[in-house]
Amino acid sequence: MSEAAPFDTSPDAVTRLFTRSDGSYLFARWGRPIAPVAFGVEDSTVSTLKGAIEAVCQLAGHEVAETDPELGSNFMVFFLREWQELVDTPNLDRMIPELGPLVERLKAADANQYRLFRFDEAGGIKACFVFVRMDEIMSEIPADTICLGQVVQSILLWSDEAFLGTSPLALTGDNVAILKPDVAAVIRAAYDPVLPVTADDASHALRLSARIGLAS
Repeated sequence: MSEAAPFDTSPDAVTRLFTRSDGSYLFARWGRPIAPVAFGVEDSTVSTLKGAIEAVCQLAGHEVAETDPELGSNFMVFFLREWQELVDTPNLDRMIPELGPLVERLKAADANQYRLFRFDEAGGIKACFVFVRMDEIMSEIPADTICLGQVVQSILLWSDEAFLGTSPLALTGDNVAILKPDVAAVIRAAYDPVLPVTADDASHALRLSARIGLAS
């Protein structure tokens, strides 16, 4: 993580944030209030996570709720030491039928984080499962940085390549993690009611970039 890069919310930059590795454009935002729950951490980290969710949702103008009427909790964050712990979690395979093969892929990739989304009939995000494996790298990162980073990467359906080799966060002079201004601007504009909840055409990025320009 480094200091914030130059502010870039040009149409090309915005397009890249939602263009997937297969070349397709896909954007989605939450279509319902976020009702979070966390597993595998102490109460202090749960409070840190909820604080990050509230801060990012306030930026987006989106709601946070205690419960989701359909799912109970729709934003589930799992902190674990080994991926096998997911397989051993009771009833998790009922919510995630593909859990077994997913865990094997995560093990093979030696991954330390993964986000799995579910969508409603309109294409908006209705649930997100966040998995964080506390390996040596993750264990050296402050809890507030991990929580903020995961929430930012879950508030929108970013490209699978959006933050490869970089981070949506930057460090202040006091080594405090903050959201990069350009990423914050994209999140704020993405939740503008005039924009659709989901889009699969790159022309959407032009509209999104324009909303950023109007808000700046």
